[in-house]
Amino acid sequence: MKSVVELYDTTLRDGTQAEDISFTVEDKLRIAEKLDELGIHYIEGGWPGSNPKDDEFFQRAMKKGSGGLTLKKAKLAAFGSTRHSGVPASKDKNLAALVRAGTPAVTIFGKSWDFHVKAALHVSFEENLELIHDSIAFLKKHFDDVIYDAEHFFDGYKANPEYALKTIEAARDAGADRIVLCDTNGGNLPADVAKIIRDVRRGFSAPLGIHCHNDAELGVANSLAAVEAGVGQIHGTINGIGERCGNANLVSIIPNLKLKMGVDCITEGQLKNLRAVSRFVDELANRKPWNHQPYVGDSAFAHKGGVHVSAVLKNQATYEHIQPESVGNDRRVLVSDLAGQSSVVYKAREFGIELKHKDPVLKKIVSEMKDLESKGYEFEGAEASFEILMRRAMKTYRPFFRLIEFRVIDEKSAKGPRAEATVRIAVDGTEEHRVAEGSGPVNALDRALRQALERFYPAIKEVELVDYKVRVLPAGKGTASQVRVLIESRDKSGSWGTVGVSENIIEASWQALVDSLEFKLLKSK
Repeated sequence: MKSVVELYDTTLRDGTQAEDISFTVEDKLRIAEKLDELGIHYIEGGWPGSNPKDDEFFQRAMKKGSGGLTLKKAKLAAFGSTRHSGVPASKDKNLAALVRAGTPAVTIFGKSWDFHVKAALHVSFEENLELIHDSIAFLKKHFDDVIYDAEHFFDGYKANPEYALKTIEAARDAGADRIVLCDTNGGNLPADVAKIIRDVRRGFSAPLGIHCHNDAELGVANSLAAVEAGVGQIHGTINGIGERCGNANLVSIIPNLKLKMGVDCITEGQLKNLRAVSRFVDELANRKPWNHQPYVGDSAFAHKGGVHVSAVLKNQATYEHIQPESVGNDRRVLVSDLAGQSSVVYKAREFGIELKHKDPVLKKIVSEMKDLESKGYEFEGAEASFEILMRRAMKTYRPFFRLIEFRVIDEKSAKGPRAEATVRIAVDGTEEHRVAEGSGPVNALDRALRQALERFYPAIKEVELVDYKVRVLPAGKGTASQVRVLIESRDKSGSWGTVGVSENIIEASWQALVDSLEFKLLKSK
């Protein structure tokens, strides 16, 4: 392993600047604990004095005893800026708020680009150097660990390398423990980042870090190039959340460091928590996880083509660059019209069904699956429906009820819309007839069906419908086109997807609803 690279997470500060991202104080405390478990070295908690939420976070985080934040490894850092022009560091409210936060570490940023000094700060070049030096020197009296973010450093270096170097020299001479070079606008290329860092290191002795934004989709690449050039600390966020196009994504950076570059940053055991932490942050941010996110996404190790699946079954390295388990992920085989017999055998194994390649029913399952997909069915997001299809073909599946009839009434009057569904089913010869209202025809149908079944199968009460999608299939028939309905359901043990297809949206919904409830009953046997 190469020397250790420190991981500095700014999800709780930079990440919250992303559009549509808002964490409560409780969320931030819980995320901090997860980041600590993952092995992050520094956790930037926010900007004390900038808003009441961040003030409360630091008050609670630094509270002694019960209710405080207990971190096993990570250092909590407060974030702020250099002092204001014309105000001594000892009198500056921003610096005072950092001191009051009482964190083990503190990070401040200052201007490195001569353009910003003139256009944003409106001070002389010399005064900007004084702002940096005075602020760092003041904070070093109160903190053992002071980090300086050299904002816009790479753009500043390109415009005026001599002055950009003077700004970080001012921070170093004042006692900064680490100088972090920032690609704040996120527009630099990896070759430029690496070259500038090597230039800096030739005449600069302080430890360096890197802080990249992702505006050119290069946040991860630039961060890794910086490590190759000799930096010892990487700043980023979980899932790359952040202002504009986001920050460098630690969820990609960490496994690239550990597994590809041989750089020590977290343990192998901690790496296995990577997907769980990624999902945890998305959940608290109320975001749907990105299926195609490298390493941790649902599709990261998903195989669809029959040739791919056949090869992976023989040796995973044929189409996988790492073992998915090393980052807490799983291999998935998708069933579709591209799938061959190997895909179906693999899926059967996942379902606990033993199928052999020479089994005649295998060809029947593949043929039926491809026929249904040609009609608009899709089983990639509806594996519960596919398992039922397999068991029917194998004649090992017995329906839990028989539909006699259903009727749906959807009305709109001066009082507003109204939906009512009537369902008649039979279970082992016993009929049940139920009527239910709902917020729409599908909701009413779902309620009526559940009420009819609960007498026979109480486990139905545990099922919750969590997602309902309708896709108009490209049949060119306008409102008479076929539609595909995908339903996601869950209970206390997990979730599953089902599918229905018809020119009638209610019929398609019925198919998906029936498969959803029957799958639950199949699991409960």
